[in-house]
Amino acid sequence: MARILITSALPYINGIKHLGNLVGSQLPADLYARYCRARGHEVMFICATDEHGTPAELAAAKAGEAVDAYCARMHAVQTDLARGFALSFDHYGRSSSARNHALTQHLAAKLGEAGLIEEVAEKQVYSHTDGRFLPDRYIEGTCPNCGYERARGDQCENCTKQLDPTDLINPRSAISGATDLEVRETRHLYLRQSKLRDTLDQWIDSQQGWPVLTTSIAKKWLHDGDGLQDRGITRDLDWGVPVQFEGAPWQGMEGKVFYVWFDAPIEYIAATAEWADAQGLDDSAWRRWWRRDEGAEDVRYVQFMGKDNVPFHTLSFPATLIGSAEPWKMVDYIKSFNYLNYDGGQFSTSLGRGVFMDQALSILPSDYWRWWLLSHAPENSDSEFTWENFQSSVNKDLADVLGNLVSRVTKFCRSKFGETVPTGGTTGAREDQLIADLTTRLRAYETHMEAMEIRKSAGELRALWVLGNEYLQEAAPWSSFKSDPDLAAAQIRLALNLIRFYAVVSQPFIPEASARIMADMQSDNWSWPADVAAALDTLKPGHAFTVPEVLFAKITDEQRAEWEARFAGQR
Repeated sequence: MARILITSALPYINGIKHLGNLVGSQLPADLYARYCRARGHEVMFICATDEHGTPAELAAAKAGEAVDAYCARMHAVQTDLARGFALSFDHYGRSSSARNHALTQHLAAKLGEAGLIEEVAEKQVYSHTDGRFLPDRYIEGTCPNCGYERARGDQCENCTKQLDPTDLINPRSAISGATDLEVRETRHLYLRQSKLRDTLDQWIDSQQGWPVLTTSIAKKWLHDGDGLQDRGITRDLDWGVPVQFEGAPWQGMEGKVFYVWFDAPIEYIAATAEWADAQGLDDSAWRRWWRRDEGAEDVRYVQFMGKDNVPFHTLSFPATLIGSAEPWKMVDYIKSFNYLNYDGGQFSTSLGRGVFMDQALSILPSDYWRWWLLSHAPENSDSEFTWENFQSSVNKDLADVLGNLVSRVTKFCRSKFGETVPTGGTTGAREDQLIADLTTRLRAYETHMEAMEIRKSAGELRALWVLGNEYLQEAAPWSSFKSDPDLAAAQIRLALNLIRFYAVVSQPFIPEASARIMADMQSDNWSWPADVAAALDTLKPGHAFTVPEVLFAKITDEQRAEWEARFAGQR
């Protein structure tokens, strides 16, 4: 049994996330967490809402709420939606927690003591209309790198280039739209990342087998142009982790908070501490996952994120942990994703374009979405959601292949043998071949899942389902029953066990449907089928079952057309 720590990039608190956000981090992280648990490993799966920075303040102002009240409300909303999509977090925390405040300040102090934080007098944009400085996301403008006209003051979401507000062309206030801006001097703290460039470069080189997408982005930031730059880690905001605190190795920073991208990754650690607090456990319970001197040396740590988050997780957050000179557990593998586009354009939270998590659950159960998103995960390139493709995949994969097999077998058994696993008969060469084929496919499925190759895993799972359908077509127990009822009984007995087998191996992808299948099979045996032959002999003759309702309903052309029209405009 291994110990596996899994974190998903933190979703911003500013509203409900769209399906592109979901498949870019949380959903594949959940897939891997569920698989690792199914294989008997000890798993800690952590995520949290990212509640600091300008996105939270702007969203709260738009909603007419105090920022703390807005964040509390939206955390509850996002928690409910996570449950709706069956995301199996061990803890879903909040970056505004007392734990994260304390740990962020602790690490900042350690970096300061190590000489890795520098006070810098810098120029920042001040808005006369708003009467305040406008840090990062309070400013929008044209990206100087790609020309995108809605670039933010910290990063262009179109080309992912990291920016400073003063880099933007034709800048305007994101609060009021005002253009009466001027540049004024203010003092901030900078993390001296450049001093750790060689250390980070060597650390990245030492990581074996990272996705090309991850390493290429990290290397680009390290070596392109002038290389890794020092980065401001404070902002002139009210909401966030205070920069001036007791024991801080600097003075005169009242009224400033740490930059959201400094404190957000620290919440991975803090959320694990929040988990321990919620369980009534002492600090050793979370420290064994995060401190190499307290048991975390044997932990395998995997992060999941979209490609826009890669620079912060391969450079800035590692710089924080390494620079602290404390024995923190470093990430072992970063699974990064490209973008999922929407029906000829882009998903966009700010523009309200695409299908959002609450909307998705309002029209179909979560497994429909989980299956499509994971089987089309944007791993090696951007992928695109279209309603036609979604309809086709649901109907052909879930309804025609898996759902049809479950329905045919259970209904036929009820009509000929009753609602128990039938007695009698023996299987032969055809069934032996099925077991051999299932074993080959299952081993391939396991290999891809362990390598976090999401789309290949989905392909192998579907191939497992197909094998069962092909067996039924060839064996044709409905024909066998006419001449040899005992043979039909043996074939159906194996097929009923095959249904339970499918529930177990499909659970990481479609957990709610798998749970329904197991309930109908009246089994609670979720043991992984290391031996396929033994797994297909689990439900013994006489074992009762219930014929399930329709497992997956087909999407009609009328439904598809209606949804296509409904979600064509803005949210």
